[in-house]
Amino acid sequence: MTSPGVILYGPPTSGKDTTTAELSRLDDRYALLPKLKTGSGRSTGYRLVSEEEREKLRSSGRLVVETHRYGNVYAIDRQDIADLVDADRVPVVHMGNVADLQRLRAAVPLAWTSVLLWVPREVCAKRSEHRGDSDTPKRLRAWDETLADLRATAETPVFNAIIHTDQTDATDTARRIIAAVAAGPGEPITVPADLM
Repeated sequence: MTSPGVILYGPPTSGKDTTTAELSRLDDRYALLPKLKTGSGRSTGYRLVSEEEREKLRSSGRLVVETHRYGNVYAIDRQDIADLVDADRVPVVHMGNVADLQRLRAAVPLAWTSVLLWVPREVCAKRSEHRGDSDTPKRLRAWDETLADLRATAETPVFNAIIHTDQTDATDTARRIIAAVAAGPGEPITVPADLM
């Protein structure tokens, strides 16, 4: 049987960090996959690497996905996923666009359960302000980009579950994801038109 993995996709403030923490609290096998980050800003949840280090990893074929956002470069190291799987952990990966999500699923053969965490734009703004983000306008642009990404890929079902995190709490969200992982990814579903 293929090892499980979870991909959380959603706009800023949709609850990716909160959901991951709750997954780990409910079942300590779930572990955030730290992305590599080259750049500035927040460092929690990332493994900071220089451009030279990232280039060496890319040259050796270890980088699965690279994303440019907020003036930084984020990447996923194939070895970090393998290390979690070898330790009988369930990698939880945060993704910012559907193309990278699909690239990850194609490059790393786990039983990926892809979950769209969603909040309306006005909820994104309130949550960003409430948590003290200094770059709320950038977060809202990223929300707009996420919606555009979903619209552009609407014909290709990629998610196994869609959860509105403004309508449920973190514990219920995590329990739903754990149940989806236990059931196996199954066939992806289409994002409903009323979301977009």
